[in-house]
Amino acid sequence: MASRLLWASRAASYLRISVFNRGFASVVKDLKYADSHEWVKVEGTSATVGITDHAQDHLGDVVYVELPEVGASVSQGDSFGAVESVKASSDIYSPVSGKVVEVNEELNTSPGLVNASPYENGWIMKVEIGNTSEVNNLMDSDKYSKFCEEEDAKH
Repeated sequence: MASRLLWASRAASYLRISVFNRGFASVVKDLKYADSHEWVKVEGTSATVGITDHAQDHLGDVVYVELPEVGASVSQGDSFGAVESVKASSDIYSPVSGKVVEVNEELNTSPGLVNASPYENGWIMKVEIGNTSEVNNLMDSDKYSKFCEEEDAKH
């Protein structure tokens, strides 16, 4: 009986899906960052948006992502959706203004992509930017890293 329980315990541990915890938050050099912990990758007048590694790390395992509607207008600094985790629910704010042209539908069935790959597979929306000069209001990677360090030191 004891050996059967040990086998079942080991089998369950192999089936468990977990997110690799790095112990530090990564910041990507070529992105811009909002102080509300969203990132944006700008390519001409197109922008891809997601939440940062720092944000997903503080949220914990993401279980649901509320996506905006394609065609919706978003404004810099305004909420466009939410991320729910086992710990908390948090609004997501748009780092740029514009029109939503695509959303990451994969997050409907795999919200954990936000944890596993916040800068690649875990992106949330793509926006056609209305005013590209708004990007100047955002932080570069060095400023965002310092911002996160200072914020974490307060808590």
